[in-house]
Amino acid sequence: MPTEPLADGAPQTSLPRWLTDEEQRAWRAYIQLAQLLMRQLDRDLHPFGLSMHDYEILVELSEATRNRLRMTELADRTAQSRSRLSHQVSRMESRGLVVREGCEGDKRGTFAVLTELGAEVIGQVAPHHVASVRRHFIDQLAVDGLGAVAGAFEPVLDRLRQTRDRD
Repeated sequence: MPTEPLADGAPQTSLPRWLTDEEQRAWRAYIQLAQLLMRQLDRDLHPFGLSMHDYEILVELSEATRNRLRMTELADRTAQSRSRLSHQVSRMESRGLVVREGCEGDKRGTFAVLTELGAEVIGQVAPHHVASVRRHFIDQLAVDGLGAVAGAFEPVLDRLRQTRDRD
């Protein structure tokens, strides 16, 4: 029987375990939710001249010590490839939201640093973004839904992070 590698590197040697109707319903609901929610949150940031990727980078830098992160760590935190992040940061640099600085003692390392303008922008936009998150996600969940969502997704997220860290 032919084998095909799985994402975790283990070969698949048996027939596929097709999704049950309930599993298929959950999977498709998640995929559609993730795509539509990100699209809506992105749309709600556009009047401020930001994308979700811009906003996510500004948030990570605003919460970091001295408002700076190594580009590799920022890529990991935002789940972006290093190449994609580099292009994104270049666009944000041209708008004065962030700057890059070299790492002392590590000529290959680079920091992304939040500028004063970037800090002002995140300060102005954050209340609107939080309202959007509430309107389109939080307020749509039942009272006990937040715990259920976090409990269901955190183990999956942990597993994906472990897989990413091995690659």
